[in-house]
Amino acid sequence: MEDYSAFGRTVTIDIRGQVCPASLLVTLRKINEIKDDIQKNGARLEVLTDNRDSVGTISEAAFNMGYDVGTEKRDGGYMMVISAAG
Repeated sequence: MEDYSAFGRTVTIDIRGQVCPASLLVTLRKINEIKDDIQKNGARLEVLTDNRDSVGTISEAAFNMGYDVGTEKRDGGYMMVISAAG
């Protein structure tokens, strides 16, 4: 799902029901797919998951790639927002 705002587009992936390493691989694939848009145009990637271990694994991987990551509990799961560091 994609949404466009004044800050760039927001791409949402729903990986609820998946566990690592599948959830990490899906997220990394999407980050690499839209990385130029994140870095140059202010796009953000929202990741919906219900697996607490995936939150830590994905957050650490994205941070190590140079992205900012925010996490909040939402609807019985978690929403991570991955964006350009700044």
